[in-house]
Amino acid sequence: MNCLGTLLTLCALVPSAHFANNAIAWCYHLPTCNDSTWPTIATISCNGSRQSPINIVSGSAQIDPNLNAFTFSNFDSPLAMDTITNTGKTVKVNFVRGISISGGALSENYDSLQFHLHWGRGASVPGSEHTVDGRRYPMELHIVNSKSSYKRNTTLAVADSTGLAALGFMIEEMGGDATGQPASWQTLSSYLAQIPNSGDKVLMQPGVSLTDLLPGVDITRYYRYLGSLTTPSCNEAVVWSVFKDTIKVSRDVIDRFSTMLRVSNSTSPLIVDNYRNLQPALRVTTQLASSTSSASRTCYSLGLMFLSVLLGRT
Repeated sequence: MNCLGTLLTLCALVPSAHFANNAIAWCYHLPTCNDSTWPTIATISCNGSRQSPINIVSGSAQIDPNLNAFTFSNFDSPLAMDTITNTGKTVKVNFVRGISISGGALSENYDSLQFHLHWGRGASVPGSEHTVDGRRYPMELHIVNSKSSYKRNTTLAVADSTGLAALGFMIEEMGGDATGQPASWQTLSSYLAQIPNSGDKVLMQPGVSLTDLLPGVDITRYYRYLGSLTTPSCNEAVVWSVFKDTIKVSRDVIDRFSTMLRVSNSTSPLIVDNYRNLQPALRVTTQLASSTSSASRTCYSLGLMFLSVLLGRT
């Protein structure tokens, strides 16, 4: 193989920063390169017909009985997270090998590669990418996975209409006056001080698992649609699963993401509002309420009726 061929092969095996095309000069913070320009600077896909993110209208989601529960493999490992990086556009956490997902009506197993985050300007100015019934949340977590058959080759994955599976989790402010909660997110956000500038990267210490970052989330309840990457080159290659339950995080932790990270060096702007505007609506599906939940509600209702009858006789 000649030198050029070798270089091309190596490039194909290296995942790009949250699957954005770094050869395209795009950004969030300048009118010359923000998302209004992406259909022009990345014409192949950013003006396509199944673009993300979208507004999910819960009442319009169609029932798909095939949407079964996910199986998350090694999400509970305290060794799952490898490095955390300031990409200049987001925070990205790469995973060690051996983390994967299956089920969820996916066509095969998917290797879990990384997660990244989108935010606005602290807890008061929301910045999730997807909205649900018109509501935008303070932050959104995306766990990115690629078909295991592609052996982590993201060039192949983005060329397949279902090559990637993205898990979206809305993050909202925890009620009350809590600070530094939950502990898992306190730990995650503690790394931000070590990566203030674009390109900064540090190794993560064992201790926090992916499961720890998803407290209170029922992984059987989600919305499903076929969409795209939310950054250039916007490849229409993503099976989206947006979970119904939110991750609740204290205000001080949310605020750190928009106040500690910069798009370049110490004199450059802070990374804020790093989300793409909503794209045209797409078909969204969801699953039936779990039989356990339905049975519990039915039992509870019958119990109340029986109690009412007994009380009426006394």
